[in-house]
Amino acid sequence: MNKKIDECLAFIDAFAPLVRDVADADIVIAPPYTLLHVMADRLKTTNISLAGQNMFYEEKGAFTGEISPAMLSDIGCEYVILGHSERRTIFAETDDLINKKIRAGRNFGLEIIFCVGETLAERESGRTFDVLKRQLQAGLKDIPHGGIVIAYEPVWAIGTGKTATTAEAQEAHEFIRTRLADMYGTAAAEMRILYGGSVTPENIDAVMSCADVDGALVGGASMKAESFARIVKFSK
Repeated sequence: MNKKIDECLAFIDAFAPLVRDVADADIVIAPPYTLLHVMADRLKTTNISLAGQNMFYEEKGAFTGEISPAMLSDIGCEYVILGHSERRTIFAETDDLINKKIRAGRNFGLEIIFCVGETLAERESGRTFDVLKRQLQAGLKDIPHGGIVIAYEPVWAIGTGKTATTAEAQEAHEFIRTRLADMYGTAAAEMRILYGGSVTPENIDAVMSCADVDGALVGGASMKAESFARIVKFSK
């Protein structure tokens, strides 16, 4: 929940030229709803795609305050983030609710960035893999693999300055890849798994060196054009 219109446009005007030559990565920005319209217009001539931070699972109706997948698609969004840890922890979103949202998003042609991850208590009690397995199986129940990107975000490493070691990140991503293979067979090898947990320009190269890390879900470090551009142009 950051940036007003003038701040957002200034960011894009600074960021877009820094990444205009990037052709080997998909660059996606997910601003608040209030910025989607102006961002959609500004991004038309760039290599940057637009995402919603969340959405409801109905197309329209008496759901005051909610935004539908049809609305996101209509305004120019290609992606939507679902199941983010803040939605799960602060707003008590359940696996079943997230599953409904994923299904609705795919029905309207949106690419889904589906977030999974464990809390510090769950990690310290040895339940990381149990949590990831539950979130994947429940969130993706009866959902085809197409148009799904997984984002692993260890909750204990979000906004804390802590980052999973490369070994911890690879271990979790490998587990997710294996579970996806159980669900989707050989198609799992083509599914992208992002790491999200205090990603910075200083640690992006190490994070992206992991065999099963295909990209990053970036928070605070995406707020400044130079730092986000450095992350986009990581060295592997």
